[in-house]
Amino acid sequence: MSPSLSPSDVDKRYMELALALGRRGQGNVWPNPAVGCVIVQGNRIVGRGWTAPGGRPHAEPQALAQAGDAARGATVYVTLEPCAHTGKTPPCAKALIEAGVGRVVCALGDPDPRVDGGGFAMLRAAGIAVTEDVCRAQAARDHAGFLSRLQNGRPTVTLKLATSLDGRIATASGDSQWITGPQARRHVHALRACHDAVLVGAGTARDDDPSLTVRGLGVAHQPVRVVVASRLALPLDSQLARSAREVPVWLVHGPDAPAERIAAWRETGARCMEVPTANGARVQLSAALQALGAAGLTRVFCEGGGLVASALLQEHLADRLVLFTGGVAIGAEGRTSLGPLGLGRLSEGPRFALQDSIAIAGDVMQTWERA
Repeated sequence: MSPSLSPSDVDKRYMELALALGRRGQGNVWPNPAVGCVIVQGNRIVGRGWTAPGGRPHAEPQALAQAGDAARGATVYVTLEPCAHTGKTPPCAKALIEAGVGRVVCALGDPDPRVDGGGFAMLRAAGIAVTEDVCRAQAARDHAGFLSRLQNGRPTVTLKLATSLDGRIATASGDSQWITGPQARRHVHALRACHDAVLVGAGTARDDDPSLTVRGLGVAHQPVRVVVASRLALPLDSQLARSAREVPVWLVHGPDAPAERIAAWRETGARCMEVPTANGARVQLSAALQALGAAGLTRVFCEGGGLVASALLQEHLADRLVLFTGGVAIGAEGRTSLGPLGLGRLSEGPRFALQDSIAIAGDVMQTWERA
């Protein structure tokens, strides 16, 4: 690290590295947070780690194992408060103390009642200096799904839309292959890979017969495939049914789903989850997300269809919107990307703030966050 940097700039640089390491675990560590850790002795990185697949080992013990004796007196950069409780692994705060580190720099406190300041208190009681809130805003974004599950009981939701220049997702006949190009579609697979689950509605599952897997990236894990289908009116010869024992399929249905359909889907290896319906028909998406949160999911990537997308927007359940726009016009007779929102005034519409806009070959990807 350059000697011309101020101490606060040095902390920021190393924390940015820890955050980048932590993001490697996104989609693969639920229900745990995807934490990154960097250990620095002098101006040299002696250890680094991130949460392992399945949520353990945690980032800190992995970085400590790499650092070995060089951890003594070193500065540790970690993206979330070290845990202070004994679960399936010993407390990370205790591991840092036993390693004899000299200072811990942290991006964000952990609101889990089992931690919630306890990790910091344990470190300070052992005489270790603690600096908090370095790169806090970015850490809050990275850990948003974990925080939402703790505080709201549901995962965060990223809603993906791929539309023509005029906001259509298909021609009137249903032809939609392809509005965007291969590089944009590859990026969608990368987005699937960093989420715990991919969610679609029953209409999309019936019409498209999707596999909803990550392909072409060489990843070792797959997201859970979730379908919201109030009466489980889904074909049992679909790609999802045929692969349910290899890659998890979770079906969220209402109380009126026929028992024989539930039994048939369970026979394929799918998990069936009953939640209330609204007006005796559609699954309550808020209840569905609560059920997914209770099952451990922290980050959900929704890929449609239009009715699910509009319901997520109506109920303010979409935390982030990723919009892919292809350079083709379809016209007013084409199928729209959203179902009805029932707006009387523009002021009633869900608002998002633009975070990023990039060109991907001949297409554009915009990222918006709920205002």
